[in-house]
Amino acid sequence: MNENSSSAGTGTGGGGSSSLSLSSTTRTRTSSSSATATDLPSRYENQKRRDWNTFGQYLRNHRPPLTLSRCSGAHVLEFLRYLDQFGKTKVHAPICPFYGHPNPPAPCPCPLRQAWGSLDALIGRLRAAYEENGAGKPETNPFGARAVRLYLREVRDLQSKARGISYDKKKRKRPPTTPTPTPTPQG
Repeated sequence: MNENSSSAGTGTGGGGSSSLSLSSTTRTRTSSSSATATDLPSRYENQKRRDWNTFGQYLRNHRPPLTLSRCSGAHVLEFLRYLDQFGKTKVHAPICPFYGHPNPPAPCPCPLRQAWGSLDALIGRLRAAYEENGAGKPETNPFGARAVRLYLREVRDLQSKARGISYDKKKRKRPPTTPTPTPTPQG
């Protein structure tokens, strides 16, 4: 690959919600001293750009090299499986005595993988970057392919069972509504 891919991916061993960093080099933006904070890209935008550049590098290093227009959901899955080697989340095999335990009491030989939440966030950023970069119509977005969605669901379910952690969808907190007083008839 390149020097950036040797430190590709960080996940969380504890299943937290950390960002999947695909590049060890961070470019700093030079700006005048009068620039405001709104001129700088957000952390999300910076991460999305790094992820997009890393995926582009992956396509260039692919054998045979791929262009983005020829990239399919299968190539995205290949990329996600490649990232697993940089994971930091222990995923127990069904035969492991710690299968289903969120905090195993002893080490085991089970593999380290990318956490589902990190992969899910990565795909979300790459899906947005694909559309922002005018790479094609949303229907042709390989990051939104059915195979990618199914793979992420499979990873989520497997990790949920293997680690004994529920990945229930978080419900949005709605702001408490204050009841409006109803006008009382005066008579």
